[in-house]
Amino acid sequence: MTPIDPRIRQRRVEVARRRGRRRLTWIAAGGGAAALVGVALAVLHTPWMSAQVVTVTGRHPNTPTAAIESAAGLGGHPPLVDVDTGAVASRVERLPYIADAQVHRSWPDGVQIAVTERVPALEMAGPHASWSILDAEGRTLGEVPTRAPGLVQLIVLGSTGGVPPAPVGRALDAAAAAGLTVCRTLPPAFAAQVVAVTESSNATVSLYLNSGLSVLLGATDDLGAKYEDVAAIIAHAPLVGATTIDVTVPQSPTVSS
Repeated sequence: MTPIDPRIRQRRVEVARRRGRRRLTWIAAGGGAAALVGVALAVLHTPWMSAQVVTVTGRHPNTPTAAIESAAGLGGHPPLVDVDTGAVASRVERLPYIADAQVHRSWPDGVQIAVTERVPALEMAGPHASWSILDAEGRTLGEVPTRAPGLVQLIVLGSTGGVPPAPVGRALDAAAAAGLTVCRTLPPAFAAQVVAVTESSNATVSLYLNSGLSVLLGATDDLGAKYEDVAAIIAHAPLVGATTIDVTVPQSPTVSS
């Protein structure tokens, strides 16, 4: 074996030592970082960093704040870092009147829940002797013992009789699509005069006005033209003794008694 020059041997030793020192430095740095992460996680899981304060914002006259806080499911004061804001929002949105919930962490110990309520727009008879309050999409928001003032009554007639409202928190099925479409699109020109909307089993729709007049709309095609006919007749036609306005054929309305 060829002997190694002492200077080369010494150089190799120094290189090996430097590599060893660098490894030790990286190991020490990694250990320090891991320790810092551990300390940070420990701090984040202390009571000082838990969901102690739940703040509800947004107008919600039909949903008590306590009900929103309960639905949020934060009563156990979980660590703020562990709060799943999407899951909290989903739980709050299961409340009948809540249309939308936006949830944000507020460090060090708060959760903010901004809610938007659904707007009551309709009512339906039932279940039993009560009345159900619905939004414009047909979702049942609540039940009341008597009719609510200012809401349009929706009546849906199926092949075997009247279709009942959906349970609270659920929406009417497709059988009520035509009636709901009309309820959502009633024009300002005469919407305030409509007291009831009836959908028949063949998906034709009629309106009942506070003047006692009935309006036959028929199918929900050409609603814009039909609404214009109704508005023009109410505004200009002599309606003394009239009981029915028929606009099932757009631009060819008739008035009968």
